[in-house]
Amino acid sequence: MLGRVNHIAIAVPDLAAATATYRDTLGARVSQAQALPEHGVTVVFVELSNTKVELLEPLGADSPIAAFLEKNPSGGMHHICYEVADIIAARDRLQASGARVLGDGEPKTGAHGKPVLFLHPKDFCGTLVELEQV
Repeated sequence: MLGRVNHIAIAVPDLAAATATYRDTLGARVSQAQALPEHGVTVVFVELSNTKVELLEPLGADSPIAAFLEKNPSGGMHHICYEVADIIAARDRLQASGARVLGDGEPKTGAHGKPVLFLHPKDFCGTLVELEQV
């Protein structure tokens, strides 16, 4: 069911500073910042040859990233995103096996313009999992 790792997401308290660290200190290629109001975040992607790193900053007080940063003020790994060929088939298979899909269970459009779902971290070894249809 799982394809390749699409990205690893890191929550950061200061997106501009984190972007500068990856771009200027590590020499990485980074995208422009993109606001995603539906998800409550602003993101920047660090482009690597084999995957991406997504830097997440809260967008608004109700952002789930704001709550994460309250517990982890310096930031840290937030989730890992895996690619799937058919997100509805993956969701149905996971729910049938007892996995919990967060939200209403319907895919939302993610930062790449593709359908995404999030899976409860308690069902996946303490890690928040995002699935993205490719």
